[in-house]
Amino acid sequence: MKAAVFHAPNQPMTIEDVEIDNPGPREVLIRTAAAGLCHSDLHFMEGKWPWPAPAVLGHESSGIVEAVGSDVTYVKPGDHVITCLSVFCGYCECCLTGRMSICQTTEVKLPPGKAKRMRWKGEHLNQYLNLSSFAEQMLVHEHALVKVTPDMPMDLAALIGCGVITGYGAVVHTAKVEPGSSVAVVGCGGIGLAAVNGAHIAGAGRIIAIDKDPEKLALARKFGATDGVLADDETVGKILEMTGGGVHNSFECIGLKQTAEMCFSMLRPGGAATIIGMLPIGTKIELHGADFLRERRIQGSAMGSNRFRVDMPRLIDFYQQGRLHLDELISGRLPLGQINEGFEALKKGGISRNVILFDH
Repeated sequence: MKAAVFHAPNQPMTIEDVEIDNPGPREVLIRTAAAGLCHSDLHFMEGKWPWPAPAVLGHESSGIVEAVGSDVTYVKPGDHVITCLSVFCGYCECCLTGRMSICQTTEVKLPPGKAKRMRWKGEHLNQYLNLSSFAEQMLVHEHALVKVTPDMPMDLAALIGCGVITGYGAVVHTAKVEPGSSVAVVGCGGIGLAAVNGAHIAGAGRIIAIDKDPEKLALARKFGATDGVLADDETVGKILEMTGGGVHNSFECIGLKQTAEMCFSMLRPGGAATIIGMLPIGTKIELHGADFLRERRIQGSAMGSNRFRVDMPRLIDFYQQGRLHLDELISGRLPLGQINEGFEALKKGGISRNVILFDH
């Protein structure tokens, strides 16, 4: 199969012929249909987060089941599926208490460098986040998949696999935004727009989108934002004034120290700041201790605290009802051979999501 191989940080990926195994017990072989280019991939490509190389990156994808290994009961060949990096075991404490997105059982969620499913030039090729979707095929555990209706467009379905479930889930599951409450979303890329959309679906009364790009603020209004604020040094003061003392919930969707601290500062007493963005390893956030006396909170969110086999079919229902906006998220559709150009466009900003389409 053809795959984009990552060699080292800040080097272009190359399109190579790669070998992939047949499915073993509990494994599923998928013919990849579409894969989104996500900022999370970019963090690893730029060395902000480590990953063993060579590797095939990519984690936001959809496809069609080609073959299944022994003991697989959930899917069969021909099923349309969305992948998800939050592979779950179903029996650990996290899974049994409803926190499947942070399952760490290494039998299903293999640590970096442990998956032995691909080879390149006869040598071990590292799988990324148990998926590696920048390739024509993926070999994954069956608990990394959710079946979806075959009438769902595969390029749009891929977006649900990471960006949409992460933004929507952070609002609905992690923060549990209440109807009528106030929300601020800092950063209106793909995840931020999904958070805005999630807040709208949840019934938030006021949804304030914050970004440096006026075009993204205009797009955020289509996703349900009631207000748009151009980010500058006075952003926190503007939010406090607009809301009469701060928002109930804020969401950081970029992954920066400054914006994480900003999200906490714009909270009203009793409010919660949810950090969605991937802050570079070693980043420390500074907060004023006195603010905690008014029960302000700051919390993380992993993949939107999802229960993806429940959430993703519901999101497809929302899309088909016109309540979830996916078409507007796609900035461009590219072949695998243009993956480096797609990431260069992502670095420059001004886009939501480029998607790789596989021509089979």
